[in-house]
Formats: sequence, C-alpha cells, structure tokens
Amino acid sequence: MLKKVNTFVYYYIYAYICITKEAMLPKITKIKGIHPGLILGREIKRNNIKSSQLAMSIGEHKQTISAIINQKRGINPELSIKLANYFHTEEDYFMMLQAGYEVKRKLIENSNRMPNLDNIRRVLFWDTSFDKIDWNKNKRAIIQRILERGNDKEINEIIKFYGKATVSKIAKSINLSRFSTFQKNAETYDLI
Repeated sequence: MLKKVNTFVYYYIYAYICITKEAMLPKITKIKGIHPGLILGREIKRNNIKSSQLAMSIGEHKQTISAIINQKRGINPELSIKLANYFHTEEDYFMMLQAGYEVKRKLIENSNRMPNLDNIRRVLFWDTSFDKIDWNKNKRAIIQRILERGNDKEINEIIKFYGKATVSKIAKSINLSRFSTFQKNAETYDLI
C-alpha cells in the first residue's frame, strides 16, 4: 500500500512539474515592452513544437503565428485568449505584452519628435548645441527660455508642440523669472 502511495505521489509531482514547466511564462513586469512574438517564439522552442503545430492546435493560420514571431504583426484579444488557453496562462497575458510593447514604441517615437525648428531662432539657445536639444527631456527649461526671450512665432510654436495645458502647467510652476517678459508673455497667452 505504501509503495502504491509513493508511486502515485511520484507521478503526481512529475506531472505537476511537467505541466507547470510548460506554463512557466515570464512575468509581464520582467518583460514589459518586449514584442509578444519574441516570447511566443521562445515558448515554441522551449516546448519543442513547431509554429505550424501551434497554429493548428489553436485554429489559426501558420502565417499569422509566423508573422507574430517575426514581429511583423501584433496580438489581438481573440488570439491572446487562444494562446493563453494553449500555454495555460491568463487570458490577457499576450494582450498585456502587446500593450506594453506599443506603449514603449510610442514613447520612443515621441522622444524623437521636435517642434518646427524653422519657427524658433537658434540664437535663443546660444549656450547649447541647438541640434542636440532633447525637446522632451528639457521641456521646462525650453518653455521658460521661450517665454522669457521668445517672440510670438516662437511662443505659438512651443504651445503647438507641447500643448497649451503642458505649457501652462510648467509656466505656473516657475516661481521666479529674472525677465519681466516671462510674466507678460504668460499672461498674454493665458498660461497663468
């Protein structure tokens, strides 16, 4: 009897390890911003299956799975549920990966944005390399400088680029400016 119980426990633990090993996808917090195709490709290799086998198992075209693995396509909610059922994880796991990836991609895209530089005189930024200004990282200093020394065209360009709400919030946070033009411009453009 004891041998039967031990054998049963052994097989139970073995089955548990096999199942949990298959379902051990990385935690989203550790891989946030990574394309879900990378994780899907990794899991396919780890589980020793082919993408065509996965596609057939979940009722998708193999080209769809291939496009996702090659990061040419994203995950939709229906596919996220199918993959979650196959890999024994939460239904929104792959959708959360997709959302994290898209947010990271948008942040990178936004960090490369610049205002229309034809509307801003380089002389305003005499103390720095104009071409190397990080317009998002240094927005407080840029807004302050433009409101202190800029003309109407430059102020309008900064408001258009950052948005009136952002410029207003930053203008209100600047307690003291050495230039009276800062206060005048902030009031003229309804920023404070």
